[in-house]
Amino acid sequence: MTKEQIIDAVKEMSVLELNELVKAIEEEFGVSAAAPVAAAGAAAGAEAEEEQTEFDVVLEDAGASKIKVVKAVREITGLGLKDAKELVDNAPGTIKEGVAKEEADQMKEQLEETGAKIELK
Repeated sequence: MTKEQIIDAVKEMSVLELNELVKAIEEEFGVSAAAPVAAAGAAAGAEAEEEQTEFDVVLEDAGASKIKVVKAVREITGLGLKDAKELVDNAPGTIKEGVAKEEADQMKEQLEETGAKIELK
């Protein structure tokens, strides 16, 4: 399998499938993805002087109305019921990455109306 084939396969995965893949790789090779993520965060902080144009929509807490939150997550992401429910049940977790400011604000508002706690990063 070529590197391009692997990248294409990863592009087709849902957020939950990617999360499971990372966990499996960590277990298989005895490594942690936490250090690179921290380094990426530090690099992003260095670029914070520029105005941020893309945001990650992160579900911090589903609140009391999980069913409403699951429905909203499904609507926003296009995930199936099972994947959306897993994402909500396993909060905190990223709902969408690399979203324009206006779209991210709209998603945040829509999800907060259901009682969810959302953070834009």
